[in-house]
Amino acid sequence: MPAKRIIPCLDVKQGRVVKGVQFKDLRDLGHPVDLARRYDAEGADELVFLDIAASLEQRSTRQAWVRAVAHELSIPFTVGGGVSSVDDARGLLRAGADKVAVNTAAALRPALVSELADAFGRQCVVAAVDVKRDADLGWRVVLKGGTEPTDRSALEWLQELNELGAGEILLTSMDRDGTGDGFDLPLLEQATELPIPLIASGGAGLEIHFLEALEHGADAVLAATLFHEGILPIARLKAYLAQNDISVRISHDL
Repeated sequence: MPAKRIIPCLDVKQGRVVKGVQFKDLRDLGHPVDLARRYDAEGADELVFLDIAASLEQRSTRQAWVRAVAHELSIPFTVGGGVSSVDDARGLLRAGADKVAVNTAAALRPALVSELADAFGRQCVVAAVDVKRDADLGWRVVLKGGTEPTDRSALEWLQELNELGAGEILLTSMDRDGTGDGFDLPLLEQATELPIPLIASGGAGLEIHFLEALEHGADAVLAATLFHEGILPIARLKAYLAQNDISVRISHDL
């Protein structure tokens, strides 16, 4: 069985890493290059970099930021934010990204996912999906950094993304984001029925929350505040997961 992955997330705005609760009240948590260097040394399996203002500002991710972060990394690096074309993605890959994440642009023009998979390979395409609980849809897809609700069912959209050629899903529960109350396990139970790798995001507060998400089928778990603020070191989390029979990569240098 493939090892489960631990992934810190850098939400970047105006060149700084920020984090809030349910996508609001953002706090400055440092410089992305400094954090990237730290996570590479601490044994993170991958790093995700999201330019959270790119879609709202109708631009692509700043390639200079990506280049600076990539220079510090020896681990896989996913970059997203404002990717709306094959050319946008190519620029990020040339700047040092290993994978590109698409969200709003893919929802508005689903063919983008297939275009990216055809151009770079399915393994290069991460579909980021932000969702909120909804009485009618179960979970509703939300776009543009959590500011624009849609009429699309999250689970139906995940199925479509799989068929379009996405190589992986980054699924964020906006209801749980930044709360520390744990991942949305009912959401994960349904989402992980699809034959596509899934990264669980939104809600991690304790070691057991990561364990629960992985036991509910997630292939990887993503967090921000816990890692950025040093509340839960990655080495300690991996040791805990290994003690609970979860396969993880543990560096002997840590």
